[in-house]
Amino acid sequence: MGERKGQNLYYPPDYDPKAGGLNKWQGTHALRERARKIHLGILIIRFEMPYNIWCDGCKNHIGMGVRYNAEKKKVGMYYSTPVYQFRMKCHLCDNHFEIKTDPQNLDYEIVSGARRQENRWDPTQNEQIVPETKEVQRKLFDDAMYKLEHGAKDTKAAEEAKPVLGRLFQRNDSVWRDDFEANSRLRAQFRTRKKELKLQEEKDNALLARSSLAVALLPESDNDRRMAQLMRLHSSKTVHEKDKERRNAILNRPVLPSTCSGKQSIGSKQSNAKLECKSLGIVKRPASSIGKPDSSSEQMEQEKRPKLVEIAPEKRAEATTTSKAGTDTRPQLLLCNYGSGSSDSD
Repeated sequence: MGERKGQNLYYPPDYDPKAGGLNKWQGTHALRERARKIHLGILIIRFEMPYNIWCDGCKNHIGMGVRYNAEKKKVGMYYSTPVYQFRMKCHLCDNHFEIKTDPQNLDYEIVSGARRQENRWDPTQNEQIVPETKEVQRKLFDDAMYKLEHGAKDTKAAEEAKPVLGRLFQRNDSVWRDDFEANSRLRAQFRTRKKELKLQEEKDNALLARSSLAVALLPESDNDRRMAQLMRLHSSKTVHEKDKERRNAILNRPVLPSTCSGKQSIGSKQSNAKLECKSLGIVKRPASSIGKPDSSSEQMEQEKRPKLVEIAPEKRAEATTTSKAGTDTRPQLLLCNYGSGSSDSD
């Protein structure tokens, strides 16, 4: 591949070999855009995130393995190993974060712009096999007594782990003795669970369709069932009883309600007219006595008619003053006899 690339380069007619290579003659770098900051000691590379981090700008999670175009530069030395620093921009915001190598701990260290998601733990806490350090290996090689003590500790740890390992082997043998049977049993459990979920989904969709809702329903619980039983509403009457009451109300309702109201209004008007006539002292004569004066009847009428009431001058003055003082108070009425009297003084 390299030979073909060298042969396929285009050399223009005015190319001078004395100027050096083709890139030098054209004034370009072999890495093109990746070397646009080479005069500052910065090279553009493709950097892959070594672990999970949290961006300080947008507070989003960036997973391990995400790749960025990073600016690589040398910032120091660890003995004979160079220390490089990488600067890149977050793909979710405008924040930049910097990461540098840590040759001493064989790791990467975040300089700024982000923080590491801590997933580190002590391997001795979960009973992992930890390789020996260089100091322990040096002691095992140089010190025979230390090697003997170390071997005794390893033997003791192996004896303590034998029962646990035996139980694990027995369990694996009982579960995975027949691979086909174990796989069939597992698939049957999956099918049963799938049918249950499908049935529950159909019930939820039917309930949402009846209630005209568009929300996600959570699975039921015993507490929800108890609360629903307490909050259930029952009608005091059945449907048949309500229909019976409605029919009775229709049957007992009058056919012509307007006539009844008219009669009642006429009767009330007549009673008011009678009361007004009596209060005014008007007495109706019979039809037979019209045009025929009768002394006895005239005498009876005169007795029934109201008489004049004389009011003292003091009371008249009080009445006039009270009528002048308040507009709401009405003056007292004087009833007079307007019958056929003989004298004008009445």
